[in-house]
Amino acid sequence: MQVIKVPGINGLGKTAGCRNAGNAIIKKLDEIYTSEKGRPIDKKLLELEEIHVDNGNVEEQDKLIYENSLEELEKQDKIIFLGGDHSVSYSIAKAFLEHCKDNEKEPCLIVFDAHPDCMPAMKEPTHEEWLRAIVEGGFPAKNILLVGARNSWQDELVFLSKNKIRQISINQLNENLSEMTDAIMEFASGKQLYASLDIDVIDPAFAPATNHPEPAGLTSRQLIYIMQRIAMMKNLKAVDIVEIDIEKDKKHEGMTTKLGARILAEMI
Repeated sequence: MQVIKVPGINGLGKTAGCRNAGNAIIKKLDEIYTSEKGRPIDKKLLELEEIHVDNGNVEEQDKLIYENSLEELEKQDKIIFLGGDHSVSYSIAKAFLEHCKDNEKEPCLIVFDAHPDCMPAMKEPTHEEWLRAIVEGGFPAKNILLVGARNSWQDELVFLSKNKIRQISINQLNENLSEMTDAIMEFASGKQLYASLDIDVIDPAFAPATNHPEPAGLTSRQLIYIMQRIAMMKNLKAVDIVEIDIEKDKKHEGMTTKLGARILAEMI
């Protein structure tokens, strides 16, 4: 299994603590001995890579993430990317779309996030605009599913409605988690799947070390259940885990980082 660390940040000066989360998550795997099904976790068996970027040059950073992601997507059956903030998903998603076009596959993007990330995009989209930017760049909106969003600007709601981007709400998940997970998997059926996971989709009671925490989110148990089922899908091509702020996590004994490692352990 290939795991690629992507220390990219473009979060309006708010996300510097996310830069080295990939290394921290990998280190936390030392504290996770098995998956929940009892499969031993040995990080020495992972094919670890890193995309080396200069956060001071966002244009070059985005270009390097795109080029390296595309190269690896062409070679690997499945990749897990460890951010970084959510802006890295812009370049990864562009590469994923290009990979799907090259291989005549239909792309599917499932985004787990407390926010839509659909504000009007800058030239180099930040973590607040990346999803809008890839739609405006040609990613088919009908193949995007947004899960868990619970705090949106009016401009974002207009964009989501105009582009008919489907959503599954926290209430829907809470009412019937198994049925809604079935719906997520059905949405991705027959397509090449990329799942993007912003840790703030989880309630800050379970994942406090992120930059825009929103109350009333998923429990860690609910999210792990969903990701365990997604991990079993044969059409899963890529996953990213982003927005874990390891500097803020020092106040919380590294529990958000360890949750990221637990999610990774269930995906590999």
